[in-house]
Amino acid sequence: MADITRRLGWRHLRGTPTAHIRHHRGGKLLHDGPGLSFWFRALTAALSEVPVDDRELAMTFHARTSDFQDVAVQATVTYRIGDPAVAAARLDFSIDPDTGSWRGAPLEQLATLLTETAQQHALDVLARTPLSSALVDGVAAVRERIAAGLGAEPRLPATGIEVVAVRVMALRPEPDVERALRTPAREQIQQEADRATYERRAVAVERERAIAENELASQIELARREEQLVEQRGTNARREAEEHAAADAVRAEAEAARSVRLARAEAEGAREVGEARAQAQAAWLRVHAEVDAATLHALTGARLAENLPRIESVTLSPDVLTGLLARLGTQERP
Repeated sequence: MADITRRLGWRHLRGTPTAHIRHHRGGKLLHDGPGLSFWFRALTAALSEVPVDDRELAMTFHARTSDFQDVAVQATVTYRIGDPAVAAARLDFSIDPDTGSWRGAPLEQLATLLTETAQQHALDVLARTPLSSALVDGVAAVRERIAAGLGAEPRLPATGIEVVAVRVMALRPEPDVERALRTPAREQIQQEADRATYERRAVAVERERAIAENELASQIELARREEQLVEQRGTNARREAEEHAAADAVRAEAEAARSVRLARAEAEGAREVGEARAQAQAAWLRVHAEVDAATLHALTGARLAENLPRIESVTLSPDVLTGLLARLGTQERP
């Protein structure tokens, strides 16, 4: 929208680079071009503003396929006004000299023209296409047909309109039909998911079985090794017992031989001691046999004295002393 200001009965218009301004006064064209800025009188000026930038027109319409199924088409047409003079002559792009806004709705007229033209060509191509093919390849076919139809439409160049691009975003059937079409695919996907789940479970079971077999094999091997260990321990214990028994036997034989030797040595010593004592006794007897009786008595007294206890003191009574003296006197008499 142009920017218009007031100054003492005059108006000043300032346009934008994307708006083509046409200024007529008295039937003569005074200003013509984009991005203009000029002064004018409101009572004598005829102004029009034609946008020359690219514009997007979104459209949604319904069509019917060859198998009588309704589909919704979502498309976008990009267009521009290539000839502003022709567009201004065919459509009402005039603006109010006080506000700068359009007096009519030219862009809505262009949108209606483009939408109806595009819808006509889309209906034509979808009417000869079944629903399944339309959902698979219909987007490209509809886009090409709309682009070709808009390019060949004579009303568009006559209005100064150029079509830049056509895009078709989606072709959608009715919700019930869409759910019905999704069901086989969903069932197939579910079947694939179930099969993948079963395969994953089978793999898991196989792995668990392999793990269990490995554990069982490990337990068997461990039991076998334990059995070997027990056997080896038994063999070692038996061998140790045999070694201890052999050692005890050798020790017992050595002790017995030692005892025998000791007994023999003791017997031999006792015999030698007995013989020596016997010889000594015999020699003692021979010596005493050759000695007289007085000597023997003296020796006997000496031996008795040796065996008597020690006498610290002797007390002689008068009676004992008298008897001893009398006995000595008797012995001294011839």
